[in-house]
Amino acid sequence: MKNLNRYLESTLLRPAMTEREVDLLIKEAIEEQFVGVCVPPFWVKKAKRELREQDIQVVTVIGFPFGFEDTATKITETKEAILNGADELDMVWSQTAFHSGMSWPKIEIAQIAKICHAEERMLKVIIETAYLTPEQLREACLICQDAGADFVKTSTGYAASGARVEDIRLMREILLSTIGIKASGGIKSLDFALELIRAGADRIGTSSAKAIMDAYRSAERY
Repeated sequence: MKNLNRYLESTLLRPAMTEREVDLLIKEAIEEQFVGVCVPPFWVKKAKRELREQDIQVVTVIGFPFGFEDTATKITETKEAILNGADELDMVWSQTAFHSGMSWPKIEIAQIAKICHAEERMLKVIIETAYLTPEQLREACLICQDAGADFVKTSTGYAASGARVEDIRLMREILLSTIGIKASGGIKSLDFALELIRAGADRIGTSSAKAIMDAYRSAERY
């Protein structure tokens, strides 16, 4: 596959991560020209400063990892992340509201999307597919689409399971072609990444982006 690097969003969201690890993430992203790097809000300023001359998106998370925050808190997080230089925001939707049968997730996404789009930023909504039946996945995708999300993202990496090919395939059937799909959670190998892309993923969020590219180059030699 040509330009595999432009599907890969190199991710570092570990609790005990260090500045040295962030430096390595940024260095590898520049070398490989990944489409983006995803870092915690604390590191957005640094990432933006060091990637300013690169065609690499600075991505951060909102309401991470469970989406328990109220909307006002997520709005504050969003505005601060944009101010610090984030190009794309991956927001964990209100899982507790969705599973309680409330309409609030759609209202919340619409409010955050409005802020992002006013600043020409992109909003990805993390719906945590591990906790959704196929019927709930369909409903979740339509909520995100109708509320103005630019991407629907599978996972935070904190659930029992992450990206699944069958979920990506179903999401691509449901969503308009103008809505992207970001597969994330447990993507460690080249074969799995390619399988997800073939199923319809537009982005692969992974902490193994460099290893995947190394495997890709190795496979090309044989």
